[in-house]
Amino acid sequence: MRLTRTLRTAACAGAVLLLAAACDSSHSTSATGLNPPDLKAPTKLGRTEGQVDLIAWAGYVEDGSDDPRVNWVGHFEKQTGCQVHSRVAASSDEMVKLMKTGEYDAVSASGDASLRLIASGDAAPVNTALVPNYKDVFSGLKNGAWNSVNGRMYGIPHGRGANLLMYNTRKVRPAPTSWSAVFEGASKYKGHVTAYDSPIYIADAALYLKSTRPELRIKDPYALDQKQFDAAVALLKKQNADVGEYWGDYLKEVSAFKSGDSVVGTTWQVIANLAASEGAEVKALVPKEGSTGWSDTWMVSSKAKHLNCAYKWLNWIVSPKVNAEVAEYFGEAPANSKACAETSDKNFCAVYHAADENYWKRIAFWNTPIEQCLDGRTDVRCVPYAKWVQAWTEIKG
Repeated sequence: MRLTRTLRTAACAGAVLLLAAACDSSHSTSATGLNPPDLKAPTKLGRTEGQVDLIAWAGYVEDGSDDPRVNWVGHFEKQTGCQVHSRVAASSDEMVKLMKTGEYDAVSASGDASLRLIASGDAAPVNTALVPNYKDVFSGLKNGAWNSVNGRMYGIPHGRGANLLMYNTRKVRPAPTSWSAVFEGASKYKGHVTAYDSPIYIADAALYLKSTRPELRIKDPYALDQKQFDAAVALLKKQNADVGEYWGDYLKEVSAFKSGDSVVGTTWQVIANLAASEGAEVKALVPKEGSTGWSDTWMVSSKAKHLNCAYKWLNWIVSPKVNAEVAEYFGEAPANSKACAETSDKNFCAVYHAADENYWKRIAFWNTPIEQCLDGRTDVRCVPYAKWVQAWTEIKG
């Protein structure tokens, strides 16, 4: 297993969306107010070009160089004749920046990057009919708010994961069932609370407030007007006094829970599994308010020089066996419903809730906040992501 995912986003991230959305009033308007350029998806594929240039999270494009037992790139190259050139990106912001160069054909974008790529015209709509394995993708990953606009898919779903509440079973009693353990009740564990180090974590506070302060009328934790946003920021500033560490490196979180430096906070399923396997007395759950989460989508560049090979890659990476291999190696639920029959660990999909759509209905997948409120409101302006980045610096002090 190898997992790397960080979110170091620049303050201009939200502005990219606003500029792209305002450039052409002739574009069709989505329910969210997002107006992407009117780009066309291919209607058919042609001869492969001999190579494909990819941007990906570490662990998504493995060619055996890190581990000879982990190599789905080599088989792809033999079957298609498309030589894979890949670059690992350390953050969503880096992925967006690289896609703007026009030098890459496809990217494994998370929800906090995908809308930026759509709005700016750097990602093109995808013709899912040209990706045969798309038909077997779990329904809950199709036409999501983070990977489609006006019913048009802008990529092929790759995998998904939830941001869970993890706690030390010996030191945190009674067992928590609510995010209140890290918010209203955080002082009980002062100095031993941990939180995810990213502006997108503001959505976790908003999700909690959605349940606990109904008068705020929060519908979508990524669509916050100024009053709602201020309430979430205030909650996180209060929490800051009790946080011992904001984590971005999953190995550090595992170490902190093993040593007892952290006893309660946000995590991912793969981290909880690893911590438990190394002796930490921990459990993880989706609290009663639900959780935020992430879903990655392979998106094609609107400037792709190797479009045919890119489509071959999209179909390959979501094929049952390969999707299973990637999911197990990276530590996430696969996107293809047939992948679960291909995992080496027959309990893998059960642990990661891969086929449990009721579970995923409780997860608010990462999305990029923009001024045009993603919840459909038109009588107010929502706080764009650039302001989230600024607020996060203030929250951490």
